[in-house]
Amino acid sequence: MNAPAEAARAEFEQVTDDAAPASRDVNLEVILDVPVTLSMEVGRTRIPIRNLLKLNQGSVVELDRAAGEPLDVFVNGTLIAHGEVVVVNEKFGIRLTDVVSPAERLRKLK
Repeated sequence: MNAPAEAARAEFEQVTDDAAPASRDVNLEVILDVPVTLSMEVGRTRIPIRNLLKLNQGSVVELDRAAGEPLDVFVNGTLIAHGEVVVVNEKFGIRLTDVVSPAERLRKLK
């Protein structure tokens, strides 16, 4: 067997993104028509399948959230805001009360 060659420390150039200056305009037109799924969550609970199978019309399922607490608003499964239920023209809607910052959303992805 040959003796191993002496290892040299690897050196890398500093990577910069010269193609994307900070002042460039972002064209959002490309994604404006992409459909996303928007969902609101009132609350959650965990129950055994035995109890799930006993549910029928009129059953009440207790959730982990108190009445009056804000709902969670998700886009494609990612929490983006909190809100409260409103009625508009006899239909349910949601009024956003707090929007999660982009920095907070990124923190939760890690």
